[in-house]
Amino acid sequence: MKLLVLGNEAIAQGALDAGISGVYAYPGTPSTEITQYIQKSKLAQERAIHTEWSTNEKTATEAALGMSYAGKRVLVCMKHVGLNVASDAFMNMAISGVNGGLVLIIADDPSMHSSQNEQDSRFYGKFALVPILEPSNQQEAYDITRFAFDLSEQYDLPVILRMVTRLSHSRSVIETKEARIENKLSVPDYANNFKLIPAYARDQYIRLVAKQDDLLAASEISNFNQYLEGENHSIGIITTGIAFNYVMENFEDKACPYPILKLSQYPVPKQKIKKLYQSCDTILVLEEGYPIIEERLKDYFDIDTKVKGRLSGTIPRTGELNPNIVAKALGLSDDTTFKVPNIVADRPPELCVGCAHRDLFDSINSLIPEIGDKHVFGDIGCYALGSLPPFNTINTLIDMGASIPMAKGASDAGLFPTIAIIGDSTFTHSGMTGLLDAINENSPITVIISDNSAVAMTGGQDSQALGRLIAICKGLGVPEEHLIVINPLFKNHELNVEIIRKELYYKGISVIIAQRACVRLSKPEKDKRKELVLKRA
Repeated sequence: MKLLVLGNEAIAQGALDAGISGVYAYPGTPSTEITQYIQKSKLAQERAIHTEWSTNEKTATEAALGMSYAGKRVLVCMKHVGLNVASDAFMNMAISGVNGGLVLIIADDPSMHSSQNEQDSRFYGKFALVPILEPSNQQEAYDITRFAFDLSEQYDLPVILRMVTRLSHSRSVIETKEARIENKLSVPDYANNFKLIPAYARDQYIRLVAKQDDLLAASEISNFNQYLEGENHSIGIITTGIAFNYVMENFEDKACPYPILKLSQYPVPKQKIKKLYQSCDTILVLEEGYPIIEERLKDYFDIDTKVKGRLSGTIPRTGELNPNIVAKALGLSDDTTFKVPNIVADRPPELCVGCAHRDLFDSINSLIPEIGDKHVFGDIGCYALGSLPPFNTINTLIDMGASIPMAKGASDAGLFPTIAIIGDSTFTHSGMTGLLDAINENSPITVIISDNSAVAMTGGQDSQALGRLIAICKGLGVPEEHLIVINPLFKNHELNVEIIRKELYYKGISVIIAQRACVRLSKPEKDKRKELVLKRA
């Protein structure tokens, strides 16, 4: 069957056809569509595949490991910074190993289209000593996903499949294969490897290290690592993933005159690299992200001036690759980009008209002249746009859940008053523990949870906090007299300003829940959320 799909959707279809029994994920651009595709899949519904969103990436990874322990194949999806959240579980599952095939899809975001950084998740794979796969197009994304589960079960290891924004969000036709049946329920006969006390963990780590030669040998013969001959040996090109496409776009009929080593399976195959290195005058490394392979080449060979890439300055150290950058590196063009006409103006992102965050920022800004500037600590979500004009309300944005601990830390240093702004979904993702710290010390900070009843920034998925925020805050220990719900509407502006002012000057912990549904939710979606709130009450 042929399908026109996004790269993310090709991943999802590949996982379904590989026989998964569950997908675990937290929404995060550019990875969100993978889980959404599976949620809407007829096959997933027929098989009762687990498709519910997780509270954060760490719980998603741990739940996936539990499903793998039971012998089933399972997919975990997240964006690159989500792997930071999941890293504790991820690093340790490399030691414990897996039972059923477990594949982690990590969608990196070079050029930071919707992220705080452009970290390269291949480093995590190298760090954990597990296999990494990196497709170059949609068909390969489908094929390599199916293969990833086989690889995982062959070596009893989790496998990272790395995507990048351009491949995740571009479309192409793929051809699918017959869907595989799911694994039977089967807990491991010998389960001590999942008990990571030092006595067992030491043995498991020795086994992990011992597998490295086999993983390298598998990479050397992998069909996803291709050596393409070329007549002109003045340059030898090493490409990874989507970078291969940027090379081929520079040559008519994709007839590149230079030898190319296209890499999509790691660890890096040393023998193939050695062959290219010895037969070419210069080696140009084109990889989307950090110079991981380029660094490895400098470890392999003594003469590092022969290797060109991001470290040498031949390729820009930051940002995405594109065909023009590659053309310049190959000496085919002097220009790295087209000039943008003056008539085209920048259009920065902005909050939707009618967004509840707007009215909340207006209320806080009314108090800024009174409390002083630089007292508002922000978090990750739509409301992060409160750091930009016309609001300029938020002073810090670091990572998911950082607003409350940072406000507390500033308060510990003597800054008063301090405000932490966090969304409902981010609060349950990683804000609750920071609030507990503040509660335990009765820190004089005001936490404002901007509750729009959705994971709005990634498409309006259901929030895990829906209908539970008051109960969570009470359970953690927020005093009832300082746990207040407001409706952020223009008509309530003066009332909301007074409520916020009163809590700001309270010398202890207070929480204000600014509650109004996202304006982009349809009426049926709002009605569904109201029913869920009543159910959870």
